[in-house]
Order: sequence, then C-alpha cells, then structure tokens
Amino acid sequence: MMRIGVKQWFASGSPWIWLNGAAVAISVIMVVGLLALIAVRGLGHFWPAAVLQAEVSVSGQPTALIGSVADEEVVSADQLRDSGVILAAGQDSAKRLLIKAGNRDVTGADFVWVLEQDLRDITYPEDIITLERREWGNFYGRVVAVKEAGSVIAQRDSQTDAAIWRLLLQRVERSLAIYDDIYEIEKGAIGQINYGMERLRLRQRGLELKGQLTPVAQAELDAERDLLNQRYEGLQQQLVDLYTAFERDSMIGETMSGQQLEINLSKIVRAFRANAMTGPQKVSFYASKLWEFVSAEPREANTEGGVFPAIFGTVMMVLLMSVMVTPFGVVAAVYLREYARQGPITRIIRIAVNNLAGVPSIVYGVFGLGFFIYFLGGNIDQLFFPEAAPAPTFGTPGLLWASLTLALLTVPVVIVATEEGLSRIPRAVREGSLALGATKAETLWRVVLPMASPAMMTGVILAVARAAGEVAPLMLVGVVKLAPSLPLDGNYPYLHLDQKFMHLGFHIYDVGFQSPNVEAARPLVYATALLLVLVIALLNLSAVAIRNRLREKYKALES
Repeated sequence: MMRIGVKQWFASGSPWIWLNGAAVAISVIMVVGLLALIAVRGLGHFWPAAVLQAEVSVSGQPTALIGSVADEEVVSADQLRDSGVILAAGQDSAKRLLIKAGNRDVTGADFVWVLEQDLRDITYPEDIITLERREWGNFYGRVVAVKEAGSVIAQRDSQTDAAIWRLLLQRVERSLAIYDDIYEIEKGAIGQINYGMERLRLRQRGLELKGQLTPVAQAELDAERDLLNQRYEGLQQQLVDLYTAFERDSMIGETMSGQQLEINLSKIVRAFRANAMTGPQKVSFYASKLWEFVSAEPREANTEGGVFPAIFGTVMMVLLMSVMVTPFGVVAAVYLREYARQGPITRIIRIAVNNLAGVPSIVYGVFGLGFFIYFLGGNIDQLFFPEAAPAPTFGTPGLLWASLTLALLTVPVVIVATEEGLSRIPRAVREGSLALGATKAETLWRVVLPMASPAMMTGVILAVARAAGEVAPLMLVGVVKLAPSLPLDGNYPYLHLDQKFMHLGFHIYDVGFQSPNVEAARPLVYATALLLVLVIALLNLSAVAIRNRLREKYKALES
C-alpha cells in the first residue's frame, strides 16, 4: 500500500513542484545573501570606526600602536609558524587583527596585521584625531599645534585639546571652501577658456588647409584669442590669491611613535575624532561619506573619494546604447517577421542571430576596435577633422564607439524579443486594419508596432541588463581608469561622443586587481559592486515601468 501511495504521489507531480519551489527558494536565498554580503562589506566601510591605542610587542620590544580595526581572522598555528610566529604550547590558533594605522608617509604602509593576544593596554582616547588627506592616506594621532603663515597660533601646552580642536575644524572648513573656489575656476572658467583656445587653433588650421586664412580672418581670430587671454590672466590672478590663502594654514600632529609631522591643511579632506562622536554625529558622518562616494571624484589611485564619473559614464553609455540598439533591432525584427519571405534563407538568418547572442563579448570589442575606431573613425577624421591631424578625434576609443559596440552586442536580444512580440499579435488585427482601408505601412506603424511595444521594451530591458555589466569590450573601445572630464558639459557641442569615460564595471576591476593598496581598495570593491547592481536595477525598473504602461494600454486590443 505504501508503494502504491508513493507511486501515486510521484504521478501527481507534487515532488517536481516541491523540487522547483526549493530550487527557486535556494536561488533567492543565494542572491539575497550575496547582496547582503556586498552591502555589509561595502557600506560598513563608511562608518566612523573607533580608533584604539595600545602597545604591541614587536621582536620583544613594546611599540605604540594607534589605528582602527579593519578586519579580523582566525589563523592556525601552522600558518603562523610558516610566518615565523610561534604560539604558546597547547594553543592551536589565534585571532589576527588587521589594523588601519595610516601615516603611510611615515611608516610606509597603511595597514598592519597584529595578533590580538599581543595587544596590551587597549584604550580609546577621545583626543585621537583622524585626518583624511588628498594623498598619503589617513593620519592618526594627536594635535600638537595649529599654525598660520608659519607662526603658531595655538598649541597643546597652552590651550586645551577642545579649544585646539575647534580652531583646527574652523581652519579645515575654511581650507575646503577655498579648495571649492579653486576647483570651480580651474575646472570651470579656465577649462572653458582652454576649450575656446583649442577651437580657435583648429579653426585657424582649417582655414590654412583651405587657403582661406586671409588677413581679415587672422585679425578676427587674434581678437578672439586676445579676449580669452585677458580673461585667463584675470582668473590666473584670482588663483594666485586663492592659493596663497589656501597654503596659509597648517598643523603639527604627533604620530603613535611620538614623531611630530607638519601637515598643510590644504591636503586635508576631512578631520574628525571618531571616539568622541555621539550617535547622531556618527549617523551624520556616515551620510556625508555615502554622499561623497556617489557624488565626488576618485582620488588616491581610485582607493578614496567617490565614483560619480563612473556612475555618469555607465548611465550615459547605457542610454546611448539603448537609443542605438532599439531602432536597429526593431527594424530587423519587423523585416524578418512582416516582409521577408519565410523560407530556408530566413531560417538561416534567425539561426545566425541566435548564435550571435552567444559570441564572447571580447570578440565584439576587437571588432569595435578594428572596424568602428580604426576604419570608420579614421576615415571620419580624414574627411571632417583634417585640421586636428595627426591627433585623432573619432579615430580613438570613445563614448560613441563603446555605445555602438554594445549596441551590436545586444541587438540579437532585441531582435528575438521583438519577433516574439510580433508573432503574438493576432492575424485578425492586421486583416481588420487592412479591411478598413489602411495600407500595410499604416497598419504596421499604427497598429502592429504599438501592440508589440511591450515586447520591444522586454528586449531593451534584457539588453540593458547585459550591456551595463560588460567590461571586456569596453577596455578596448573607450573606458579608462580616470577620465579628466565628463563627456557631457557646458562646452559646445555639449555631448562629446569622442571622449573616453569611466565605467563602474571597469572601476571594480581596476580597484580590485590593479590597485597598489589592496587592503584599502577591498571595501570600495564591495561598495562599487553594490552600486553597479543598484544602477542596473534602477535602469531596468524604469524600462519595466514603461513596458507595464504600454501593456496596460494595449491589453484591450490583444484580447
């Protein structure tokens, strides 16, 4: 009886339902777990960690140590023995801490591994400061004095730590305000002047090549150049004054070894005392760090600062790719489904399109480099930009060629999805439109394509999901480690399709595998990976919302 019951249970299909449900549940748990791991490892990096002070025994000598715990792990006695560390008898493992000690300009390294059992007299003094610097990483220590124009205006012996700390914060805020003014002039106003000077040079060279550089034309160019030079000289004087004020303030800090180091406040990005922070202050600090991460430019070989240029480049490339791939994919699908004679040749074309979806992406990158950049871009330079020679304009990797390469990579997905949508439209709808006097083109444009638009959007969603995470082809056709400017700015023609750009996927590769400071880069790899997932999800959700609106709009016609 039991055997019959088991057979009936299997025959009912219930085991397969439970098996499929379990597979879906495991997949969801794995995805959620992966995202949770990335979020914890990445977002936890921005929290102001407590800074400890302790003594550690190095070669039998006690040494002062100041820093924050970045990571910890349990290491076996065999592993420690290989590195020359012998544990006590009967101890088969020990906990090892990764301490971010900073002060790389003094010690030569940001991080140090220390056995927890070797730490003595651990305290968390509130007067320990952390300085985030534009170079050489963090500084950990204490404030000894604050200086202005080389003269000491406050020092530890004559004033309280709280008074010196308030004065230091005021001077740091002043320095940051001056830095913003300098950045605005150098990147904004002077950047526009340099761009205008380059355009004048190209205009003059173009007139020379055409034999049209008359004295009148030369005089006009010289007049425009003189105006730009006058503006530049005025801005240059402003920069001199700003830099003089920028370099005025400095501080003397004391490291964990008692060494005193003078640091110019122009090199400081942020100053804080983590051990003295209250809960709300830590939350505010955390929010400011997150905002810096998504809105600022990278620094320190991409291991500090933000990733805004990479976010901008990723979104811009995906949008351009979507604009390019949608019409090509839709036109190809419409021809194959609505106009092409259904036969062996059409079937072969469909098989080829399906096979193209499985071609490795690096092959598309090589094709884009050879055809788009060297052939097409080189010929465009010869025909339309001879005045820029020998410097390439479009004959070099850039945003346009990266978008075209990814459009070519994803066009099979759009073709297949659009064809599926066209095949689901009832034949009676087409015949009804034709019977009412509409032409085939009108039927296609006003009836068929609107009803197939949800399927087109499905193709675009799949294309965005694949293209946004691609890295290999982009390394050949446009992406760079650090782009000096965004491809979209206030200079004509505003959208610079010839410029190279940053990308979140390549940024993850660069920070994770090419960084000289691996320990400092690891948390940013997790944070950037999470950000890339969120950007792709946001782009996909936007496309899904559009598709759902279109589906609701034409649901009555389909029924």
